[in-house]
Amino acid sequence: MKPSHSSLVVRPSRSSLLVWMLVCLIVALALALLIVQPALAQKKLTAAEAKGHFGENATVCGNVVSTRYAASTKGQPTFLNLDKPYPNQVFTIVIWGNNRSKFGRPEVDYKEKQVCVTGRIAEYRGMPEIVVDNPRQIAVESN
Repeated sequence: MKPSHSSLVVRPSRSSLLVWMLVCLIVALALALLIVQPALAQKKLTAAEAKGHFGENATVCGNVVSTRYAASTKGQPTFLNLDKPYPNQVFTIVIWGNNRSKFGRPEVDYKEKQVCVTGRIAEYRGMPEIVVDNPRQIAVESN
């Protein structure tokens, strides 16, 4: 007797098909997260909106209305305050002294400019801030 072609075909069981479909679904969801996550990480927020996003990576935009280079303070920070001047600032960009040389004179160069800063929003005494260590994190917006 000649074997028929149908007897040579291996037919997977229903449970193995379900497992295979589940694996495909998991892989598809993982790929979708890899594509969507960078977009979520780049949320664009106003300085006032940043307070509700502690711990998130985002881009925060506002007008630098006051600045201060605290040369005699530990760590020699430079503060760029957005939308409202210190002590009523809404959001602060912090540049530590060890990175200051990368930025030139940030307290002068960014003052009265519309900027967007990208990074992780941290909380300091209840107020949002982003600590930057690279000038590419701050973009001056054209008017």
